[in-house]
Amino acid sequence: MPKQDGGLSVDRSAGAPEAHGTGLRGGLLHTRVGHGAAALLAGALPALAFPAPSLWWLAYVALVPWLLLIRSADSGRRAALDGWLGGTGFMLAVHHWLMPSLHVFIVVLAALLGLLWAPWGLLVSRVLGGAPSLRRSVAAVAVVPSGWLMIELIRSWEGLGGPWGLLGASQWEFAPALRTASVGGVWLVSLLVVAVNTAVVQLVGRPAVRTAAAACLVVCALGVGAIWAWAPRPESTGTTRIAVVQPGVVEGPGSVDRRFARSEELTRTLAGRGVGLVVWGESSVGVDLTRSPGTAARLAALSRTVGADVLVNMDARRTDAPGRTGIFKSAVLVGPNGPTGDRYDKMRLVPFGEYVPARALLGWATSVGKAAGEDRLRGEAPVVMDLPDAGGLRIGPLVCFETAFPDMSRHLVRDGAQVLVAQSSTSTFQHSWAPAQHASLGALRAAETGRPMVHATLTGVSAVYGPRGERLGAPLGTDASGTAVYDVPLARGTTLYVRLGAWPVYGALAVLAGFLGVAGARAVRTPAPGRRGPRVRTAGGSPERPAH
Repeated sequence: MPKQDGGLSVDRSAGAPEAHGTGLRGGLLHTRVGHGAAALLAGALPALAFPAPSLWWLAYVALVPWLLLIRSADSGRRAALDGWLGGTGFMLAVHHWLMPSLHVFIVVLAALLGLLWAPWGLLVSRVLGGAPSLRRSVAAVAVVPSGWLMIELIRSWEGLGGPWGLLGASQWEFAPALRTASVGGVWLVSLLVVAVNTAVVQLVGRPAVRTAAAACLVVCALGVGAIWAWAPRPESTGTTRIAVVQPGVVEGPGSVDRRFARSEELTRTLAGRGVGLVVWGESSVGVDLTRSPGTAARLAALSRTVGADVLVNMDARRTDAPGRTGIFKSAVLVGPNGPTGDRYDKMRLVPFGEYVPARALLGWATSVGKAAGEDRLRGEAPVVMDLPDAGGLRIGPLVCFETAFPDMSRHLVRDGAQVLVAQSSTSTFQHSWAPAQHASLGALRAAETGRPMVHATLTGVSAVYGPRGERLGAPLGTDASGTAVYDVPLARGTTLYVRLGAWPVYGALAVLAGFLGVAGARAVRTPAPGRRGPRVRTAGGSPERPAH
């Protein structure tokens, strides 16, 4: 008899892995501790597809152990638990480099965010568990990825940590995936990756559904091939020369002033190299230039020496408006006559790093880690800056964490930005996976928008990507203190992602709504197990005591 799990019928009568011997749940997995540990490790496995290991190909099978574990669950509760534990393992693995800053609090956060995967565990159990029919097997290749995408959408909210570690972002150096991103953003890439994993799981299942699973893989491949052949490509319109200044690690007393002096020294070496823009990293200037004329004059002198505007980043306290005094992170363009007036204030802040969400409730995090002692203030709108001396070049600045948000770069390109410029600093996490992970996001943003992206940091990794997401030249690693000059190709044209936005998310919502509607209709039509028909009265008797 099919087993009822929370209103969703899961047939365990055939096809489920054995719970003994050499089956999936045999041996150590038969214990609660062993099973839970397996779920944590299975959830953590996809992290290896991201930089620094950057085993991008692993992403297409990395979810298989986790999906098999959930498929073997003997109850809805066990499936939800496997989903939660796997989600916790995934969040810990992808964000493990936050441990020095948040300490044990990162475990709490990972466990809370891991709860998002509990309903997904139920969903996976429903469509993959037991002995799925041919129709249910095909539906699973659409339903399971759609459920995953809803998780990515929810946790992309800034207050929940933002869209760091979206599964599609692991494909930043795989050209077909970058082409796919130009059509549906990183969201479509995530859907593709999870769909392939779901089909692979069914290839190792019942023979009856293997043909359907193989057909689904062929459809995925044909879809990517069609995108490669027919999706609009950016058209070249020339090049512009942009320099990145990376002072490297500067520590100890007076580090802010010494880093500024090092950046000055490096920038002077760019004189005569024909650059149109010089980009410094995040927090490269520690004072408000409007109240520090000496510092502003030094930057203007650099601009005159190099013959190009300098984009610096202020991390300073200032008064933005009546009642708006506090610390801002701001991209400021400085020309030969001083600050040009073009300034962008960072809008999306790093939770705990730059502000503490619900500080009254979670302020204790500052006592167990390096959470922000004071909340930074936010900017109010994106800004596109014009550089008349660089042939009328228009740049769209982003600050650090903001490169993780696909909608921000899309908005800038729709406003006319020809080059996306990110200023970042990951010096706190210098010897972790964070710098390489952060730099890799530039490839996705470039491919999505069809515009080149410059990623400049204080201490590495600094990198530049062309309008198709291809890496240009050599990056500046975390051990470098120097400059790099890039001939950046400009492009025109509008990608489908810029034109249509996050349409895969709406498609996933429609798939889930349809699936839940069908499941609900079936639940209404199908009597619950053990339900009896109406009792029959007999002459002279009652339902409980019929007459004899």
